[in-house]
Amino acid sequence: MSFEIAHIALIGVAYIATLFFVAFATSKDWLPSRWVRHPLIYVLSLGVSLSAWTFYGIVDLAWQYGYGVLAYYLGTGAMFLFAPVALEPLARLAQRYQLTSPADLFVFRYHSREAGTLATLFMLLALLPLIALQIQAVSETLALLSRDSVAALALPDSGVTSKNLIAFFYCVLLAVFTSMYGATRERRAGLASAMALESVVKLVALLAVGAYAVYGVFGGFAGLDEWLAENSDMQQLLYTPIKQGSSHTLLLVFIATAVAMPHIFYLSVAERPAAQTLRIASWGFPLFLLLMALPIFPIMWAGFALDVTEPVQYFSLAVPRASGSPILTVLAFIGGLSAATGALVMITLALSTMVMNHWLLPGTRWHSEDNMYRQLVWLRRALVAALFLAGFAFYLLLNNRLSLSDLALLAFIASLQFLPGIFAVIHWPRGNRRGFIGGLLAGMLVWAGGLLLPSVFGLSGVTLPGSEIQVPLGMTIWTQVTTLSLGVNALLFIGLSVLTRSSSLEQYAADLCSDDTLSQALRLELDVESAADFRLRLAESLGAVTANQEVNRALRQLNLPDDERRPYALRQLRNKLEANLSGLLGRVLAGQIIDRHFPFKDSDQPANKDIHLIETRLSRYKNQLTGLAAELNNLRLYHRQMLEELPLAACSLGRDGEILLWNYAMQDLTGIAAGEVIGSKLEYLPEPWRTLLAEFAGSADASRFKQQISISDNSHWLNLHKTRQKSSRSGRARSQRGDGQMLLLEDVTETQILEQELMHSERLASVGRLAAGVAHEVGNPVTGIACLAQNLHFESDSPEVRDTADQILSQTQRISRIVHSLVNFSHSGSPESGGERAPVDLYACVQEAVQLLSLQRDKTEVTFDNAVPENLIAPGDNQRLIQVFINLLSNARDASPDGGHIQIDGYIEGGCACVAVTDDGPGIPPAHRERILEPFFTTKEPGEGTGLGLAMVYSIVEEHDGQLELVSPANPETGRGAKFIVQLPQAR
Repeated sequence: MSFEIAHIALIGVAYIATLFFVAFATSKDWLPSRWVRHPLIYVLSLGVSLSAWTFYGIVDLAWQYGYGVLAYYLGTGAMFLFAPVALEPLARLAQRYQLTSPADLFVFRYHSREAGTLATLFMLLALLPLIALQIQAVSETLALLSRDSVAALALPDSGVTSKNLIAFFYCVLLAVFTSMYGATRERRAGLASAMALESVVKLVALLAVGAYAVYGVFGGFAGLDEWLAENSDMQQLLYTPIKQGSSHTLLLVFIATAVAMPHIFYLSVAERPAAQTLRIASWGFPLFLLLMALPIFPIMWAGFALDVTEPVQYFSLAVPRASGSPILTVLAFIGGLSAATGALVMITLALSTMVMNHWLLPGTRWHSEDNMYRQLVWLRRALVAALFLAGFAFYLLLNNRLSLSDLALLAFIASLQFLPGIFAVIHWPRGNRRGFIGGLLAGMLVWAGGLLLPSVFGLSGVTLPGSEIQVPLGMTIWTQVTTLSLGVNALLFIGLSVLTRSSSLEQYAADLCSDDTLSQALRLELDVESAADFRLRLAESLGAVTANQEVNRALRQLNLPDDERRPYALRQLRNKLEANLSGLLGRVLAGQIIDRHFPFKDSDQPANKDIHLIETRLSRYKNQLTGLAAELNNLRLYHRQMLEELPLAACSLGRDGEILLWNYAMQDLTGIAAGEVIGSKLEYLPEPWRTLLAEFAGSADASRFKQQISISDNSHWLNLHKTRQKSSRSGRARSQRGDGQMLLLEDVTETQILEQELMHSERLASVGRLAAGVAHEVGNPVTGIACLAQNLHFESDSPEVRDTADQILSQTQRISRIVHSLVNFSHSGSPESGGERAPVDLYACVQEAVQLLSLQRDKTEVTFDNAVPENLIAPGDNQRLIQVFINLLSNARDASPDGGHIQIDGYIEGGCACVAVTDDGPGIPPAHRERILEPFFTTKEPGEGTGLGLAMVYSIVEEHDGQLELVSPANPETGRGAKFIVQLPQAR
């Protein structure tokens, strides 16, 4: 059965266009996001690792190695089955630092530009056979389907065959599509959806061919069993290679493909999915591999049963072609085309990024005032075209001398040489760049000399000079070359790493890569002061527009403000910029730009440990800590919580003055949230805290007492204490600057105000005692004046004189009452006044209190209405009860507005004499009602009250076995006023 070349080519072009339309539609958000982000899309996109070789050439490998071919599926699937150990650490590292290729990974881990350059070169050499494989598979299958019409395409005079023309046009078509839709970051996001569709198509096609092989050729599994029983040699082929041991080498070769191949690295590692998606992929992708493996042996057996004339590697197309079904044949062709197309697109995009990032961009000092993104896109497009051209040239150079299986093994063995370096990234921090480069060079030289060059030039062996010994070369000894190259690679890597010393930057990078290393997180000081400095300096290399876009993007990702100045946040911004630029320009150039424009300050002192980074990592891995590590982490959390909840305000500073701790009490005292100051310095704090803390931290004083500051126009007093955290206890003076310091702030405002009030009260008491003494002395002259006024009244007959004498007597009596009240009040509360209680006229007590308060002319002018019945009597201490009413009426007056009215009522209730004092002030807020009777609690301004009045009232009432009741608001309709009710028992 033969097809017209034009028809087959049209079908192929239509399918390729469909793939890229899906990618375009995804990038434009035309497809529902729940479809695009579904875990199944990620699992299927990983199927791009199964190229045309797994559709065609794998059948040939099954014929050669029997069950050993399953090593490919087992090796690749094992990497995902053990993803938490094998892939998850690499994925976290790649996502954190934007490492999009193995070369980026090597540059970051070994801190060597040469490592990235060599890795790119050898990866290019390794993938050229894989590119040629895809081209060869498409050209030969297309020629196979159109034998009758394809001969007309040949150009005999020029030596150009029809297959070469098909391969050339296929490369041109795919280069155009890849350059258009894969060169930009925005459109590349849709390639995952396109690759998922590609995986579905080739899976359906391969299963359909397998189903036809079982049911169409053998009539079912029973017929297949009968055929195998009749052809026992086919069963023997399945086991013979295992006895030879080649399956173990196959398994080793195929394990490396999941992480070493750049296109697979990008999908499985760099584009790290969510944790749930990765968990699904850990079983979903091995299931996909299992489905792809199921039809392989039935297709091989069906090809032999049908005696097809095509090579074994194309049985996947020859079997449906022999069936005579055009639909099944075209489906099989599209499946193979899909596998080749997906692999070619991802391989060329991954290689173009590596070549640009590690060869082209680092070689020049990048400077652009234009749109840098557009220039990078066109550069990548040119590289994609060049890579397709290189792959086509390599295909022509080989001239179909190698089978698809040999080309695949040639590529996979080369990628195996990167496995020691990748393993050391996470699991061997001692490995260094000398060991990696030396081992990689040796392994690739063995590979090139033993496999690549003999395959290119058609050599089967060489004769040793001066002897007749023939040394075999080429794919016939690939197992020996694989073992030798990997062994030399690993030995040199380990030996050179052990014998040579790693640089400090290498060791730092190794610590960042190792999950178990937390102690080397360093807090280095940047030579920038704000985010604006980042824009200004970055513009020198990227241009103002690009620099502004990249800085704003990093700030958004970190949720930082545009005016950020904290050192810790600026270090985060530097790391984020380097990570983002690594994804754009590559790790090498991004590192050069960042190191040139944002260097760390040189210091004679050793670098400080980055406490924030250490705690962040501990929080991230806390569920993975066990044994002693988990106990130590729990101890850390316990002490951390103790410091955070310490009643004293605490602030911890590093040796460089960076704020490391800002506990809850500090937040309450200053009104500054911890998130706003952690990682900053004292100089960035608002006043008055900047001056207060910076001066104290820089001084030699261990403590400072009663430091007065103003907060919200109110005076506060603080005691400051300081302790230094020293790295050693030997020979360090307290005043010497240690590794850091802890500042403690004690708010003594209430104590200071209490001391001032007590001093004021003591002065008032002294004045009161003096006034009592003066009152005694004033009594004698007043008595004399009263006697003279009486004499004048009786001795004079003049009405005017007698009237004047009466007025003088009235005023002297008033003076006597005032003096008597003052003397009695000065005696109240004294030990001598507490004897036996006598009946007390509560009306007279209230009236006495009103008269005393009326003497204070500087207070609020209010009216007192004493409505207490004159016959309301209760047993008690007259002077102590007067003191109760003075305090209650004084508080009521202070709470009332000018011209206010204070009502004093008296009544008998429940066997108690009750006196209620009601004001028309704002009332007492609910938050204060529980505390108004506490000593020293006051809502008045400093200097206006001591907070002892109501506490004294409550104490006196309790001494009289009475009760004090509060009603607020006193007037429910207006919501204003407060009423205090004094209840005194009438009988004891």
